[in-house]
Amino acid sequence: MIGLIGGTGMGEALFGETPVEEHIIDTPFGSPSSPIRIVEWHGTKIATLARHGEGHTCNPSRVPYRANIYALKSLGVTHILASGAVGSLCENFAPRELVIVDQVIDKTYRREPTFFDEGLAVHAELAEPFCPDLRERLLSVASKVDTRVHPRGTYVCMEGPGFSTVAESEMHRQWGGQLIGMTVMPEAKLAREAEICYALVALVTDWDCWRPHEAGVDKQELLAEIIGNLKVATENAVALLRAAIESLVAEPLGKSPIHDALSLAIWTDRAKISPATFARYGVLLEKYAGGA
Repeated sequence: MIGLIGGTGMGEALFGETPVEEHIIDTPFGSPSSPIRIVEWHGTKIATLARHGEGHTCNPSRVPYRANIYALKSLGVTHILASGAVGSLCENFAPRELVIVDQVIDKTYRREPTFFDEGLAVHAELAEPFCPDLRERLLSVASKVDTRVHPRGTYVCMEGPGFSTVAESEMHRQWGGQLIGMTVMPEAKLAREAEICYALVALVTDWDCWRPHEAGVDKQELLAEIIGNLKVATENAVALLRAAIESLVAEPLGKSPIHDALSLAIWTDRAKISPATFARYGVLLEKYAGGA
């Protein structure tokens, strides 16, 4: 089952007025950002979730990432396609273009970074934080989008909600960062702990603050330009996601090693994990509860 995480209205933009099932889900980690809406499209069920809530009410530090991923997992989602706006840290990635991100530098510090905060020790492998099969499928339909789609990029995930200083922006560039954003972590990390394949389409809206603005451009003009870039980049992302979903419906992906990501990640002796701990984590650990 495919899950989509993006902005408010992403489902409508992709699927129009297709009838939906709406699910309001309670999880061990609280309530998700929004109800999860499931559409049946060409015989395939697709779950959509608004990351920042309906009306964009959650700032990046307050998004209930754990509840969001858990809720999608509980509905049977096996693959997540996510989208998110970013600033560019390099000349090569221009506003309105798309990037199929392949690496992350995590600078967040106010967010719960793991599901498994008590009762057991879990160390999930994250060397390649995005599913290679999903990334390849997105890239295979890139020609159907009227913009440049970059095949890889390193995303620096900052805490926010404020933007970088020029010194910070230059530091991120020296680190090898190519994109700056606020939402991919811990979302991608939690998807791996939930054994869900995850890929991100990054929408470039601006050059961050390292690149000087043109002389004479005031703040209102700059904001209008960024909003315009976001609108066009969103249209491009919708076209790419629609093409990718059509491809996935026609030719579904098989099982991935990511679907067994916890098989070697649980370091605690299974016999020492209490029934209450297994119960608390529910769908995340249910296949391991029998000592498998």
